[in-house]
Amino acid sequence: MIILASASPRRRELLARIGFELAVRPSDVDEREHPGEAPGAYVDRIALAKARVCARAAGEWVIAADTTVTIDGRILAKAADGAEATAMLRALRGRVHEVMTAFVVLGDRGEHVERVTTEVAMVDYDDAAIADYVASDEWRGKAGAYALQGIAAALVREVRGSVTNVIGLPLAEVCAALVALGGPRARLAAGSAA
Repeated sequence: MIILASASPRRRELLARIGFELAVRPSDVDEREHPGEAPGAYVDRIALAKARVCARAAGEWVIAADTTVTIDGRILAKAADGAEATAMLRALRGRVHEVMTAFVVLGDRGEHVERVTTEVAMVDYDDAAIADYVASDEWRGKAGAYALQGIAAALVREVRGSVTNVIGLPLAEVCAALVALGGPRARLAAGSAA
């Protein structure tokens, strides 16, 4: 059994799609950025905090993660409102930014902590496209105020690295960490998804 220490429906869907049996136990941690905190240190700290507050029994596995978008050294976490989402999308347009996810796997045989970074190049979209996207409300609850797996895919020109990382969990790396610690394996056969 894997305990997902996250309320993210995207992480739950990604793991369930490859056959993992999940129990969702979101961890309530303070996700505010510390003054002067670098984006990588930020996601590492939040992912570790989520994992360590999640109770688990022997034989259970915990997966915790945190994702952020960063550009020019700034952290673009979840937008609080439409104005902040608009500002984030303006900062990203026509440019390359990084999506960072730190994840933690905890099991009986130890702990694995890893950070995965993916580069995303955005289209040089106009203010009308931003307004339309913000009006869709798809940006809510998303780092950087966009969802690659949704209609915002039309705003993305190129992804360099893990696509699932941009969605919220780098699956290949998580699966490798589980196997390295003696944990469950993904079921990749057709029809295996939960």
